[in-house]
Amino acid sequence: MSAYQDAIQQIAQLRQQNGAAWAAINPESAARMRAQNQFHTGLDIAKYTAKIMRADMAAYDLDSSQYTQSLGCWHGFVGQQKLIAIKKHFGTTKRKYLYLSGWMIAALRSEFGPLPDQSMHEKTAVPALITELYTFLKQADARELGGLFRELDAAKAQADKTAVAAIQYKIDNFETHVVPIIADIDAGFGNEEATYLLAKKMIEAGACAIQIENQVSDEKQCGHQDGKVTVPHADFLAKINAVRYAFLELGVDDGIIVARTDSLGAGLTKQIAVTNKPGDLGDLYNSFLDGDVISGADDIANGDVVVKANGKLLKPKRLASGLFQFKSGSGVDRVVLDCITSLQHGADLLWIETEKPHVGQIAEMVNRIREVVPNAKLVYNNSPSFNWTLNFRQQVFDAWQAAGRDLNAYNRAQLMGEEYDASELALEADNRIRTFQADAAREAGIFHHLITLPTYHTAALSTDNLAKEYFGAAGMLGYVEGVQRKEIRQGIACVKHQNMSGSDVGDDHKEYFSGEAALKAGGKDNTMNQF
Repeated sequence: MSAYQDAIQQIAQLRQQNGAAWAAINPESAARMRAQNQFHTGLDIAKYTAKIMRADMAAYDLDSSQYTQSLGCWHGFVGQQKLIAIKKHFGTTKRKYLYLSGWMIAALRSEFGPLPDQSMHEKTAVPALITELYTFLKQADARELGGLFRELDAAKAQADKTAVAAIQYKIDNFETHVVPIIADIDAGFGNEEATYLLAKKMIEAGACAIQIENQVSDEKQCGHQDGKVTVPHADFLAKINAVRYAFLELGVDDGIIVARTDSLGAGLTKQIAVTNKPGDLGDLYNSFLDGDVISGADDIANGDVVVKANGKLLKPKRLASGLFQFKSGSGVDRVVLDCITSLQHGADLLWIETEKPHVGQIAEMVNRIREVVPNAKLVYNNSPSFNWTLNFRQQVFDAWQAAGRDLNAYNRAQLMGEEYDASELALEADNRIRTFQADAAREAGIFHHLITLPTYHTAALSTDNLAKEYFGAAGMLGYVEGVQRKEIRQGIACVKHQNMSGSDVGDDHKEYFSGEAALKAGGKDNTMNQF
């Protein structure tokens, strides 16, 4: 017997136990409401999705073609429509997640208005968006199941046993729109206690995976901008511990921590690491400092800082800001050390912020990490901050140049030009972009591919196109031809926007509660019937 039928029987027994006082309660209606509300708390969601993500990680370890993907969403409706589209086009949400971007919260969800990605937005906005996303995903469940229940009633009314069985199968095997969210906690919004408190709120809202970066919290910069400042490993590991304790306190024992390193693009540190003996983590961190080896006190000026590193006295170069500088070219080695250290101290997945999408560059670092931690896996930002077209055309150009091909028809610096779009080089570059995720999953240990800000850009692009047409010569045709006609023909759910907002679910509830006296919105005069 299905869970749905079990619920009907269980509620029927409750009605019988409560006698005439419950006579108006229809067990099947109550069972339907229960099915439409599978998750009662954010913790229910976090525990459910953590198991999904752990299973996906194990599947990837066996077969790298089983990588996962997500798109960043800045509003619950956007996340909901993404999952509805995934189910429509692919029939399943398997290996498809949501990403919650700190950049998009700063730019779109702060009460201060648009802000740069520097952790200046309200920290409460992060769990608030997680809650909002899952509220919309749960509503998508209720809406889709509501449609199935109405189909079931119609099939029963027609005494169509075949249709009844088919619809009942869909109900019994319904796949929820609720999927894992990888949520960005930036650099932790303060000290380790602040990180713990915010992590708790994020987990309580439903996050099963929290991504944290090794930048200084009050100096945080977007990963694709200059001026990034990292912290010594001990500081970062304390925050990883804080997140783990938050998961354990709330009973999400298999919660996922994504440790991000910005060391590839970060040339500065705010502090010199504490070290107790040669070769410890603090000593290794300090060994990357740029500075001058000195012989004694005569080489020290007023206010200079001196450390002992690699058995020698080093006077690190300190900037006017008080920050210390790393050696040029040390980024890759620092990334590898960061990643190994994080995995050895409680992180589950890695995030390496790079300056370009290059499988070979990522693989070089991952191979070194895997020499120490063989099952190391990455979450990778397929960032809109990269010029994908130019990057991949230049990668093809360089590969062909190394192979001795004639490149006189191409100007490497101008490869973004439209005149190259139909060229052999451009077509090869587009093919490499198309296969980038599969290639990087196979060759560079990337378990999860995400795009941080895609829906930010799609909203801007679609709004630009609509404004250009509607306020121009096309007038109303700009909306009808550019939006509504496409919605109808592509089967976009929200073309019936009243249904999408929950009107039909509300009608169902009114009928449950009031019976024939219910005043419903979905009658013959509802213009949504035109669709």
